[in-house]
Amino acid sequence: MSNDSNSAHEPHSSASEAPQTSSGAPQAGSGAAQVGSGAEHPGSEAPQTAPETLASTRAALKRYRIMAYITGVMLLILTLEMVLKYLVQVNGFGEEVIGNWVAFVHGWIYVVYLWTVYDVWSRARWAWSRLWVMVFGGVVPVLSFVVEKRTHNWLPEADEPAAR
Repeated sequence: MSNDSNSAHEPHSSASEAPQTSSGAPQAGSGAAQVGSGAEHPGSEAPQTAPETLASTRAALKRYRIMAYITGVMLLILTLEMVLKYLVQVNGFGEEVIGNWVAFVHGWIYVVYLWTVYDVWSRARWAWSRLWVMVFGGVVPVLSFVVEKRTHNWLPEADEPAAR
């Protein structure tokens, strides 16, 4: 006995059919072709990014840019503190020069920086290697500025338009 006889007693429905309103139009959010979903152009290579996704990625990229600069500046200040404290020995070996607060503040700023890195990485759906490059950007002096610039080259469609 085949499954065809069982389906003869059930009303015809298909998973590809969208629920319809009483007028016969597809309901909003029903799985029908959405604007920017790429379903309008079945032959296209890559689907277009939805405006909401692009806007949230732009916001995440902006947060990342701000935190990359703050983290980079704090890392340079921390590096200066370490050089003056241990290499130059301005106040004697191991005596603070700028203050112990620099390491503490940089540590917490780095935690926020890591959150923004993860946010951009997960929205852009990049490879693990890019995540690690961005993570090390907050540890190696000056690298955060280089990686930040490179990140905007990796995701040009989410970069803010130059002129409106």
